[in-house]
Amino acid sequence: MVKITKEAALEYHQNGRPGKIEVTPTKPHSTQTDLSLAYSPGVAYPCLEIQQNPDEVYKYTDKGNLVAVITNGTAVLGLGDIGAMSGKPVMEGKGLLFKIYGGVDVFDIEVNETDPDKFCEAVEKIAPTFGGINLEDIKAPECFAIEERLKRTLDIPVMHDDQHGTAIISAAGLKNALEVAGKKIDDVRLVVNGAGAAAISCTKLYMALGLKKENILMLDSKGVITSDREKLTPQKAFFATDRRDAKTLEEAMRGADVFVGLSKGNILSQDMIRSMNDNPIVFALANPVPEISYEDALSARPDVLMATGRSDYPNQINNVIGFPYIFRGALDVHAKAINEEMKLAAVHAIADLAKQTVPDIVNEVYHVNELTFGPKYFIPKPVDPRLITEVSMAVAKAAIDSGVARTAITDFEAYRNNLRQMLGQETKLTRHLHATAARHPQRVVFAEGAHPNMLKAAVQAKQEGICQPILLGNPDRLHRVANRLKLDLSDIKIIDMRADNEQKHRATYAKHLAEKRARQGFTFEEAYDKMYERNYFGMCMVENGDADAFITGLYTRYSNTIRVAKEVIGIRPEYEHFGTMHILNTKRGVYYIADTLINRHPDAGVLTDIAKLAASSVKFFNDKPNIAMVSYSNFGTDTTGSPQRVHEAVETMQREFPDLAIDGEMQVNFALNRKLRDEKYPFSRLKGKNVNTLVFPDLSSANSGYKLLQALSPETEVIGPIQMGLNKPIHFTDFECSVRDIVNITAVAVIDAYVEKIKNRK
Repeated sequence: MVKITKEAALEYHQNGRPGKIEVTPTKPHSTQTDLSLAYSPGVAYPCLEIQQNPDEVYKYTDKGNLVAVITNGTAVLGLGDIGAMSGKPVMEGKGLLFKIYGGVDVFDIEVNETDPDKFCEAVEKIAPTFGGINLEDIKAPECFAIEERLKRTLDIPVMHDDQHGTAIISAAGLKNALEVAGKKIDDVRLVVNGAGAAAISCTKLYMALGLKKENILMLDSKGVITSDREKLTPQKAFFATDRRDAKTLEEAMRGADVFVGLSKGNILSQDMIRSMNDNPIVFALANPVPEISYEDALSARPDVLMATGRSDYPNQINNVIGFPYIFRGALDVHAKAINEEMKLAAVHAIADLAKQTVPDIVNEVYHVNELTFGPKYFIPKPVDPRLITEVSMAVAKAAIDSGVARTAITDFEAYRNNLRQMLGQETKLTRHLHATAARHPQRVVFAEGAHPNMLKAAVQAKQEGICQPILLGNPDRLHRVANRLKLDLSDIKIIDMRADNEQKHRATYAKHLAEKRARQGFTFEEAYDKMYERNYFGMCMVENGDADAFITGLYTRYSNTIRVAKEVIGIRPEYEHFGTMHILNTKRGVYYIADTLINRHPDAGVLTDIAKLAASSVKFFNDKPNIAMVSYSNFGTDTTGSPQRVHEAVETMQREFPDLAIDGEMQVNFALNRKLRDEKYPFSRLKGKNVNTLVFPDLSSANSGYKLLQALSPETEVIGPIQMGLNKPIHFTDFECSVRDIVNITAVAVIDAYVEKIKNRK
């Protein structure tokens, strides 16, 4: 766990704008008309609509995406009763998590009231503002009464996250841990150390999963809660045991299968762990110091299945896995409550997610290569991008099925896509690419079949129906890698280009290549030797019709790959050069950048070809090219070097394509600022148009440009490099490509191959 100093924390909260959250307008507000629509007189119309039909408030306001995070400051973190105002930084932090993980807007509300009834009255009076209420950091037993009353009096979702958030995540973890341990929930003996709000709620949810009440021992600061103890709260009395053979934690742990700690650090000894049954399950959830350290638990019992509340150990019980998505699902159906059915749906969705193949982004964040379901991974990681779809959808469906939804979702696939788009996991562009590819799947050769990212991408692309993958490499090695990554290659074709049984293909491809390049000095013998190389063999498969597209680049230097592509595939006859493009999907829109990979120091002729290729490629993606050829000067202000080359290329393009929206040379800021460009250079062929395509004067500027934006704006989606100008669909990756990047390039390659087939039929 990262060590946080007081100084660093205070600086973080006060630096720049104080606090962690802000309110941002969602509608235009730059003109008088905008303001009149936003406020008076335009705002009167939705007011009257809501008066006639109160449910219209979800249509015309942010109520359906607005949650109140409310506290009275009586149990703030581990700090105790520090007061309502002192708890505000925590509530703002909760609001931040709601927004970044679930896209949920939050007002944090600190109520200076400790009397439960008066607190509830305050919340009830402001409830019309919100689509949901998240109670936070309220001490027990008052929190129970507060939540029960508000659930009864309000018709919006109410959840005390300290109780139910922890319960839902730990229940999902327990469900999976029991599966790993080979135990049944109705047989196991549970020890719960702690009897506060979280412990009570957790244990009740475990019972809803099948845990028997008679197999539970709950302890508070006085020891095991027994039925003969006086002055028990109703919550504790519910779990009071009739057993008298265990009074202390040490005695309770003997023969136990599961320990759940929601108490304080270092109260569980190694001897206590040793006294548990085989494959013991230990959830030491006290923060920041667990009831027993991860190291001590494993040292005492190597067979232990361990979870903590800490991020630096496996299986973190973290409420952020639950609450953003539970509220997301509840809000999206305008639910009247968060009921037990919705909680259980969240439990099962979270548990099931841990059994699926882990996305590469999760592995990257945690610096691992192979998170797979088992002792060290039975709870999804908080950064897993699938949580918003899987959990939110499960909760929304449960709300509909249990009758607490005001609005039904009829198309859950569309809902899934909307959720992905909401947090930038998927855009209309990528969804369109994948959907188009899935309608016309092609045979795609993956050159570096043993590379983990390429192997994962091939499997994922097949699962999504994008392509029929063909992997190049040694089958034994590929299967070893796949087994390590727990990937199924049973229906995927593997070709070892060096194997004896591929001699016929090597000879056929060599003969074709030697004939094609005879005047460049190629002999059959030389060509045959090259067939032992993955790029030559794979590209020849495409060239000879044994495959439709080819993906390479994770291992090979670009210079070598480019040379092979020219030799085997060749450049389309209408061009003298080829290039690559990257697509940048930004908040401002989609931009096409060229040439990002191939041509280092292009002259005017090369730039002209790049511009032609860029125009053609933009049309390929069903967009209309508005091209700015950029440089460090504007329209002839510098007449030497790259500006002059760009100037000449523009003249050629405008002469050959009089109807094409292309101009330059111009600086990037003029290219992207229509108002500035039109005022300064009204003669431009781009007047009144928004530029979507940038052709840079050299490889260095194009490559640096898109990578700079990618680094400074992580939310920008980058697709590419996309090949432009080769005779066949040969596409490149680089060593930095993630699995998602490769899948996106595969989708492009598939569409490219399909379009090529359509052209050839005509």
